[in-house]
Amino acid sequence: MTKHTVDASLAPKGSLEILSQLEVNALLDTSANGLYEVYRRCSLAVLNCGSHTDDTKEIFELYRDFQIRLEQQDRGVRLELSHAPAAAFVDGKVIKGIREHLFAVLRDIIYLDNEIHGSGKFDLNESAHITSAVFHILRNANVLKVGSSPNIVVCWGGHSISRHEYEYSKIVGHEMGLRGLDICTGCGPGAMKGPMKGAAIGHSKQRIPAGRYIGLSEPSIIAAESPNPIVNELVILPDIEKRLEAFVRLGHGVVVFPGGAGTAEEILYLLGILLHPDNRDQPLPLVLTGPASSEAYFEQIDAFIADTIGPAAQARYEIVIDDPRRVARLMQQGLSAVREFRVTGKDAFYYNWLLRIDPMFQSAFEVTHEAMATLALHHRQAPHVLAANLRRAFSGIVAGNIKEAGVNAIEKLGPFEVTGDAQVLGPMDDLLAAFVSQNRMKLHGADYNPCYRLLG
Repeated sequence: MTKHTVDASLAPKGSLEILSQLEVNALLDTSANGLYEVYRRCSLAVLNCGSHTDDTKEIFELYRDFQIRLEQQDRGVRLELSHAPAAAFVDGKVIKGIREHLFAVLRDIIYLDNEIHGSGKFDLNESAHITSAVFHILRNANVLKVGSSPNIVVCWGGHSISRHEYEYSKIVGHEMGLRGLDICTGCGPGAMKGPMKGAAIGHSKQRIPAGRYIGLSEPSIIAAESPNPIVNELVILPDIEKRLEAFVRLGHGVVVFPGGAGTAEEILYLLGILLHPDNRDQPLPLVLTGPASSEAYFEQIDAFIADTIGPAAQARYEIVIDDPRRVARLMQQGLSAVREFRVTGKDAFYYNWLLRIDPMFQSAFEVTHEAMATLALHHRQAPHVLAANLRRAFSGIVAGNIKEAGVNAIEKLGPFEVTGDAQVLGPMDDLLAAFVSQNRMKLHGADYNPCYRLLG
């Protein structure tokens, strides 16, 4: 990567124009327990939008001299940037969308520290408190819109997909945009950017002036999946579990494009929730889709699900190959069922309170070699419980691939060792081997060295 940097001074526009001195001090605290480093890294990821690497160590090493400071002035707060990536600027001025993202990071880092972790209002060991905390984070970010009908489609998929798969995701997004549907993704490149870009064109054709392109991220992954420039509502959640809960509470339907371990984690998370007996009647349209060249990929995903969590899970989704219009129509039809269910159940359109999420899907999974080695990967448990444990296994692989803490742990201690029954590890090994052979694990998949060993 070639390094070009600039220094700049930025003022907010429309939000977070003033901070307390305590908030400023917390953000400038460079101690081990301070906020500065996480704030700096999230800000650098935003400024590094459009990077062609998912190597967090490479990004942070290249811009190791980047600094961000807050200046509290009579007229409000300013951000002072030094050695910032030059690609975030045009003719010396920061791109407006990137400026919005910078202040969204500032807003969320402060809110998470003050109101979620530091206020004593939430016991994050309690399921109901976790759900409420996610609600408060989304409300503070102003993404919960009262009075709007169910029309948010969550789009999941890999950041390291082929050009053909990316173009397909744009066409699907375009068909959904033409039908007035808004898009929510993990906010990165690839299958997270394509649907937003396509929907933006569809909204423009339909003269929809306020299309929503919601990006949900979290501090440990934002550098590898920097917010793409289409995102106009960015929210930083504390960890992957709260990020996933935000997707399913906020969204009304889900479309999954081809991906890798992270996409498998998302699929397992959602299916595990939907398989819980309390959610048997909960409508949530789920479509797995890609171009004709991705058919074998989805056949392998489907076989893995059949061999591990079973036919009840397969019944909760539909696979659509090379038919963007059908995907959009299925979403449109499915959202009508969601609306009817919410009306009957007297639930909000803007946040799915009725969905039961078991604590095992909410508890933060700290990825360590010991935790990965002791996962319960066998069929002697309910399907939704096995899905939860498989989700954690794939979460660990994602961490070992692209999250700095996971990458460092692999470098120090070697690959994670995952044990379990052959009836579970065999299909998992087949799926992961397919991801590796198809270069789906990282942006530069040809150089991929597995961060795991499966020991049946």
